[in-house]
Amino acid sequence: MVVIIDGDIKSVRTKEAEDKNICLFEIIYLARPDSKLDGKSIYLLRREAGRNLAKECPAEGDIVISAPDSGTVAAIGYAEESRIPYDEGLIKNRYVGRTFIQPTQELREQGIRIKLNVLKENVEGRRVILVDDSIVRGTTMKRIVGMLKGAGAKEVHVRIAAPPVKYPCNLGMHTPKKESLIAGKKTVDEIKDVIGADSLCYLSLEGLLEAVGGENNYCTGCFSGQYPVNKDLL
Repeated sequence: MVVIIDGDIKSVRTKEAEDKNICLFEIIYLARPDSKLDGKSIYLLRREAGRNLAKECPAEGDIVISAPDSGTVAAIGYAEESRIPYDEGLIKNRYVGRTFIQPTQELREQGIRIKLNVLKENVEGRRVILVDDSIVRGTTMKRIVGMLKGAGAKEVHVRIAAPPVKYPCNLGMHTPKKESLIAGKKTVDEIKDVIGADSLCYLSLEGLLEAVGGENNYCTGCFSGQYPVNKDLL
């Protein structure tokens, strides 16, 4: 607390500092890529996560594309590491907001239908590696995979630059119930079948933490179920 009286300034420590726990989901999804968090470039952290994803989850493909916009930087990193060319496969409608926070399934699916369009010229007849930052409910990814195959993609391999989102969060993400999270109730193979992908692989928590600097000062609650606050407060 800073106290200013008649031009005199003094600083008073009201309590001891708590351990710092930065939200990992903020880094992989919510933050703008041109911003910095705790002095670190979000763009560079996401690109490094994409590189680690390519090391942990290789796939044979003809093209790397992203689920825009939050998956784009990780897709660039994946393409760089895998030496598979990156190109646009999906064009985003800039006037549609985030679909996973819509209150009903009907609204989420409606949002997805007008949010993305496939660039058929780039995906038709090709083995596509689709990189995204996360799968929350699964609604968006299922729709995207279906759109890509409907546009003639020979194969669609989904790669996620974060671990499965298995646990609810009331600290920043609007995912209060585990039942609403597809990874909270299904295995990776089951999710692959639900979304219709030819393969599915997630970056490990260790790989993500290494990408963001390796420090143990991040909240991993939505991935690990370990929260930096008392669970009774959630």
